[in-house]
Amino acid sequence: MADRQSAPARSRASGGPTQSTLFRRLHEYAPNSAQVVGFLTLIISGGILLVLTGITLTTSVLVLILFTPLIILSSPIWIPVGIVLFFAVAGFLTACVFGLAALTGASWLYKYVGGRHPPGSDRIDYARSRIVDTASHMKDYAREYGGYLQSRVKDAAPGA
Repeated sequence: MADRQSAPARSRASGGPTQSTLFRRLHEYAPNSAQVVGFLTLIISGGILLVLTGITLTTSVLVLILFTPLIILSSPIWIPVGIVLFFAVAGFLTACVFGLAALTGASWLYKYVGGRHPPGSDRIDYARSRIVDTASHMKDYAREYGGYLQSRVKDAAPGA
């Protein structure tokens, strides 16, 4: 009986079946060397970027503290200069956008007149056909109504 109880106790103490399955499971989930190197690279580059961010923020705050009196004293000059620069840049950008729109429209029109069908030309053709149809109907209506009026004038003034 003593042998039966001592055998399981020995297998547990010497790293028997329970420890080997635990090590097998850990080995299945262990990262390979490429994953370890990638993780270390991520940690190192993240640390470097964190240090650089801290240095940049500290420098910005110190420069702002040192130059605040100069900025306040020279603000009567900077505010009008800033306003003029803002309107100059806004005007330049507006002119560029309008020029680009005009160039795009002229290019589209050149393609349309040249017989190539740019995007949206089917809508222009449809609108043109609607205008032509409406003008034709109005012309026919004017002829009919005009003939009706001429006959009414002759009835009102037979000698006319």
